[in-house]
This record gives sequence, structure tokens and C-alpha cells, in this order.
Amino acid sequence: MTTEVINETTTVIDAAEFAELADHVLTAMHVSPAAELNIMFIDPEPMEELHVRWLDLPGPTDVMSFPMDELRPGSPDSPTPAGTLGDIVLCPQVAAKQALAAGHSAIEEMLLLTVHGILHLLGYDHAEPEEKKEMFDLQRRLLLTFLAERGK
Repeated sequence: MTTEVINETTTVIDAAEFAELADHVLTAMHVSPAAELNIMFIDPEPMEELHVRWLDLPGPTDVMSFPMDELRPGSPDSPTPAGTLGDIVLCPQVAAKQALAAGHSAIEEMLLLTVHGILHLLGYDHAEPEEKKEMFDLQRRLLLTFLAERGK
């Protein structure tokens, strides 16, 4: 996978960690190794501009996903073809507030949001209860397996 991590904030981001997480998720979802993904970290003001422009909602949000080639998960026998998965945009300041409320670190929140964003790029949604359960269960499993493997 080609994952570019861009940090336009003053928050310290370990780009390699986020690229490794993306690789883990995309491999687990049987996405072509030739797929491309961008992960961008931005401040609250530009995030709010995106939030208003694309969703007509006020204030900055935690993560937004912008799919490109509408790639979907593959299977072991039929991986997703090569293409551009899209862009994930995260706001570390919003993530830090959410992490405090959830009782874990800001980095853990941003890792969770990265998995969440990738799943959105792959067509997952959480508008309906069944979709939400499927997406959030998968999100949790992917993040926990990444953290477990990284701990070795």
C-alpha cells in the first residue's frame, strides 16, 4: 500500500505508525497492495470549513473521509483492484477532547478514527443499527489486532 501521512498541525504525529495501521487494515480487508491512501491531520479551523462545505454541519469534527475510486473490500481469492482509495482528514484537537471523555489517550483516539475513516472509504456506514454494529465491531477488531501485533 502507498499511504502518505501529512501533518499540517503542531501535534506530534508518528507518520510511520499511521501508515502501518493503514497497511494492516487494508491487508485485512484484502485491498490491493497497489492501492493509494492519504491521511491528513489538520487544525480545527480548516476541519470546520470541510465540515460545513461537505456536510453543512457547524464546528470541526473528528474525522472525514473522501473516497476516490470507490474501492470495496476484496476477498482472499479476489483482492480489490489497484486504485486510489481516497483521503482521510483528522483533527487532533477534536480527537484529544474525545479521548479525554472516553478515558484513553489522544493517539489511541486518532488510531481508532483512522480505522473508522478507512472503513468509510471502503463503503461502510453507520446510519442504520445493523450497519453501525457491523462497522463498529469490525473497527474494534481491526484496531485491537493491530495493537496486539504491534505489542509483540
